[in-house]
Amino acid sequence: MIKVEKINEVYLRVYTEEGIAQEISEFFTFEVPGARFTPEFRNRLWDGKIRMYDLRRKTLYVGLLSYLQNFAERNEYYIEYINSVQNNTEVDINQLKDFLSWMNLHGRGKPIEIYDYQIEAIHHALTSERCLLLSPTSSGKSLIIYSTMRWHLEHNRKCIIVVPTTSLVEQLYSDFEDYSSMNKWKVGRHCQKLYSGFPKDFEADVLITTWQSIFRQPPAWFKQFDVIFGDEAHNFKAKSLTSIMEKLSTCKYRVGTTGTLDNKKVHRLVLEGVFGAVKKVITTKELMDTNRVAKLKITCLLLNYEDITKQIVRNFKYQDEIDFIVKHEKRNKFIRNLAINTDGNTLVLFQYVEKHGKVLFDLIKEKAADNRKVFFIYGGTETEDRENARKLMENESNAICIASFGVFSTGINIPSIENVIFASPSKSKIRNLQSIGRGLRLKEGKSHCNLYDIADNFRWKSWKNHTFGHFVERLKIYSEEQFNYKIVEVPIE
Repeated sequence: MIKVEKINEVYLRVYTEEGIAQEISEFFTFEVPGARFTPEFRNRLWDGKIRMYDLRRKTLYVGLLSYLQNFAERNEYYIEYINSVQNNTEVDINQLKDFLSWMNLHGRGKPIEIYDYQIEAIHHALTSERCLLLSPTSSGKSLIIYSTMRWHLEHNRKCIIVVPTTSLVEQLYSDFEDYSSMNKWKVGRHCQKLYSGFPKDFEADVLITTWQSIFRQPPAWFKQFDVIFGDEAHNFKAKSLTSIMEKLSTCKYRVGTTGTLDNKKVHRLVLEGVFGAVKKVITTKELMDTNRVAKLKITCLLLNYEDITKQIVRNFKYQDEIDFIVKHEKRNKFIRNLAINTDGNTLVLFQYVEKHGKVLFDLIKEKAADNRKVFFIYGGTETEDRENARKLMENESNAICIASFGVFSTGINIPSIENVIFASPSKSKIRNLQSIGRGLRLKEGKSHCNLYDIADNFRWKSWKNHTFGHFVERLKIYSEEQFNYKIVEVPIE
């Protein structure tokens, strides 16, 4: 017998006998990927595992109830519910469609056609009350957030929207103004931005903020919100982010949106725990097949180095190999020439600012034609300058933007990008798919996007270099997503 009661909007209390409680604990215990390399693990201060069921407090995230039910069914344990642990709201789909039509949504001065999959996602978010919407870049996540938010506001519910960067605060606010351009809904009256430099007193109906701006607020401050939206929710695995979700103990409505989840089960379960079950809205392949995003052409440029170079690199540890790659003069000039020879707006993504990003910027800036604009964006770039660069690129047709993965791999909306160059190696599924998404948005006259994935082949006999392994992981991601790609070997001599 397992007894379950809902404590608040964050936790369930799960009572049972000691033996079954231990089984539940083991069922919800996972090793954190990479934990063995942390100082805490090496110093034996942590065993590298995350336990989602607290044996001492007998608590489990509300969003993991379905997993507990599956556990009980598999082991033939009966669950007794002490109070109502699942809430659902009835929303008539025809009434919702009328509401969406009434809002008269516009984008870039033109009426927006709301697709069936978007209506279904909005309806699911409203009826389930808590969910994690998995929907790729260019599927209209900001429109889904806006429409769901407007419905909640009509029912007098105060909303908070949490995003990972200040750039996304500005962009989301700008998107809302765009959607509202013809319906007289005043974004400035109803929505407030909060990050460094903005007043912290909150009087509007909607707060759009970064997690960094609010995670130190006391639990009492969070009680004013009825609805939370977590945009780019895959970032919500850090402790400071989950602590925000835990402070929202009275917040009934929870909507996470993300274009990507990695393959780590622990990551997904944390997100489902604080938001709700995953709802797959649509896939990138489906969007491409229906011409709602640009067709993706992936060219993997596998750089082959001289034998003497390969023999040197085979003794390198991972970081030594990375340092060697980003400082390699011929490699950097190859990237420069590739960027210079592309037609249309080009995004060059790098990982390290000082030793790679600035080098590439100087090389490209020096050789680019006088009439070709070159931008450099990284974490140290002021939010206003980033936003200005984004808007300037919208009006350009042949600009080059050298940007860090951390700033431009997530959420930034520049439909005019026609080429994306991966200048730094990565095996992160989230980072790679989010970065690809920068080039998939459609704009008049644009039908496809070119991705140039630069990989490094230092393989020597049976030995394989670290970043070649990352390349193999990226190929697996492309195959999983049903993206077509071709591999072109290029000698670096």
